[in-house]
Amino acid sequence: MAYLVQFICRGLRVIGLVLFYYVFSIGITFYNKWLMKDFHYPLFMTLVHIIMIFCLSTLTRSILQWWTGKPRVVLNWTDYLTKVAPTALATALDIGLSNWSFLFITISLYTMTKTSAVLFILFFSLLLKLEEPNPLLILVVLLISGGLFMFTFQSTQFNLEGFLMVLMAAFLGGIRWTFTQILMQKAELGLQNPVDALYHLQPLMFLSLFPLYQYNEGLSLSTTEKLFRATELAPPRHSFLILSFGGLLAFGLSFSEFLLVSRTSSLTLSIAGIFKEVSTLLLAASVMGDSMSLLNWLGFAVCLCGISLHVGLKALNSKHKPPPLRQLSGKSLELELPLLRPSGDDLEEDEEEEEEGEEITLH
Repeated sequence: MAYLVQFICRGLRVIGLVLFYYVFSIGITFYNKWLMKDFHYPLFMTLVHIIMIFCLSTLTRSILQWWTGKPRVVLNWTDYLTKVAPTALATALDIGLSNWSFLFITISLYTMTKTSAVLFILFFSLLLKLEEPNPLLILVVLLISGGLFMFTFQSTQFNLEGFLMVLMAAFLGGIRWTFTQILMQKAELGLQNPVDALYHLQPLMFLSLFPLYQYNEGLSLSTTEKLFRATELAPPRHSFLILSFGGLLAFGLSFSEFLLVSRTSSLTLSIAGIFKEVSTLLLAASVMGDSMSLLNWLGFAVCLCGISLHVGLKALNSKHKPPPLRQLSGKSLELELPLLRPSGDDLEEDEEEEEEGEEITLH
């Protein structure tokens, strides 16, 4: 009976974490599309969100330092510029292009195209020897690529410029997550806690994206009545309140991903991501009025089969090889984040998970 109660509690906890992740992930997608209808400055929006994430991660680090009594990691300039900069550049361009694409394409096309990031993550993982070659990976590539082609073929709401932006963002996303995995698995850097990683990434992300913003939006934004040339206080105040709300969503998304991975596994996050894409497309069709043909839906189904096969292969491989460096061990997780402190019953479960060597990586 006690085992059944523990199983139910653990299941409810996972469901709660998944729903928490869905709120921020789906919420920020629809928020970006809604905002881009009237506020045509996606790069400026991204810069504001970067500033907010930096401020919130700084505040979180201060709270953690006060709670644990231990100083947080601060990288030296050499490691910061040589090891963090590539990840920051790829992350900034990935997010910036993704937000920019909402000026041109629908949520459904964005969602479907962004799933191709799995292909690029796989490519760079193989290139950098983070993944072992497998003949079935060819089938994964064919399924995802074929599904993407079917989804975009003769689409009534297709826009080439926006599609290319998202495709480039997906490519950069492959670089971003591969480099992020390497960055967070280097024990000597001490960035295993994503809050520390976010804190170090944001300044370089801002500097990477600022020249592109200045070139594309700087002059236009400086003359808009919604912000800097407003004749009344209400329009700029309204704009900054809306942008600040988006910044909270962006930080919440990063934190919810961390909660889900740290308390379950990256495999759970991958599986949850599949259902998230389905939910996003259904909401886009019903709420935003995105039109999708039968061929589009079939293409999406084929793409999901490819992603599911990739997730299944990762689950199978993780059982036959020793786990890599964990982001945070169970005990350090207790000390670093009070929110993640397990209860008495959960502590037993966590010790069992430690013995099983459950794999935690970023994908």
